[in-house]
Amino acid sequence: MTGFHSVYGSSPEGVWEAPGRVNLIGEHTDYNDGFVMPLALPQTCRVEAARRDDGVLRLHSADTSGGVTELRVDTLGPQSPGTAGDRGGWAAYPAGVAWALRAAGHQVGGADLHFESSVPTGAGLSSSAALEVATAVALDGLYGLGLPPHRIAELCRRAENEFAGVPCGVMDQMASACCTEGHALYLDTRDLTRRQVPLDLAAKGLRLLVVDTRVKHALGDGAYAERRAGCEAAAAELGVPSLRGVTPGELPSALGRLTDASLRPLVRHVVTENERVARTIRLLDAGETHAVGPVLTEGHASLRDDFRVSCPELDLVVEASNTAGALGARMTGGGFGGSAIVLVREDAAESVAKAVAEAFAEAGHRAPSVFEAVPGPGARRVTDA
Repeated sequence: MTGFHSVYGSSPEGVWEAPGRVNLIGEHTDYNDGFVMPLALPQTCRVEAARRDDGVLRLHSADTSGGVTELRVDTLGPQSPGTAGDRGGWAAYPAGVAWALRAAGHQVGGADLHFESSVPTGAGLSSSAALEVATAVALDGLYGLGLPPHRIAELCRRAENEFAGVPCGVMDQMASACCTEGHALYLDTRDLTRRQVPLDLAAKGLRLLVVDTRVKHALGDGAYAERRAGCEAAAAELGVPSLRGVTPGELPSALGRLTDASLRPLVRHVVTENERVARTIRLLDAGETHAVGPVLTEGHASLRDDFRVSCPELDLVVEASNTAGALGARMTGGGFGGSAIVLVREDAAESVAKAVAEAFAEAGHRAPSVFEAVPGPGARRVTDA
């Protein structure tokens, strides 16, 4: 018996799943129209789904203690009771996707959806985007919409921005919808042009570790929106549509023109981070994957010192990893907790992971969770029933 059957007493029409993501490089650049390079994780959000003909949307998660959330699709809106109204309930994400699809003119009716996710929540690995994209591909499949992956990502971003109230960029949804196995996704978030970049770390004798610190500092709740607002204010003062409009060569002049000194480090991070993405793509194209390590560490320093979104636990991962012989490391995701990535030679992976665990124990932190990131496929239908 499936989880769907145990909840709804019937069989699903199909099963879909969408992955979480880890971002190799390009942090806090997506809402500045910049460049990013995420890859899909093996961990996914899976949804069993079936259509309903009465316009009712029923949502159930095996990962929460609550029961079934029941809504009507024709009354969904950004302030729907029990979803977006509390700005934190998990049901806001799938309900928001149904709303965004209908708002875009797509004929989506009722459905029963049952979710199970292996993407860690609060770890900076885009569990919410996986939930959204899984919902979207399921509804797309149930109602025969035929939407391309990038359009699904755009609608899921709208759901998260306008319905769930999270001012995120489009990277997470694009990664979950559009990544391909064995590749990183080189994405221009301004026009959504993208390229699948081969990332066969094993062939280079390398591994990419994800270290989930298993902490989330409350500061991150409002600080993300503050950083985004600061970037938008800086762009307005500089007379550009977004900070993507400032090139590395123009950076010194741009910093000098800003009257608010607190905005300067934000601009410096975004401009130099875009340059780090460009550097990383050149290294990968040249087969010099080992040389990406120092770029990661440089990016962490910028996130820590200029953008100020790191935290002691993330800094400790980077310091302990590099001291133990990693090629490079950095925080990934929004910050203030969550995860870091560590690029290591294959023969050093175990010793580096051990060094991080020992450093956490010595500092009195909760033991981190460490796993390997192997580029996986994007959202997909996995079975008909």
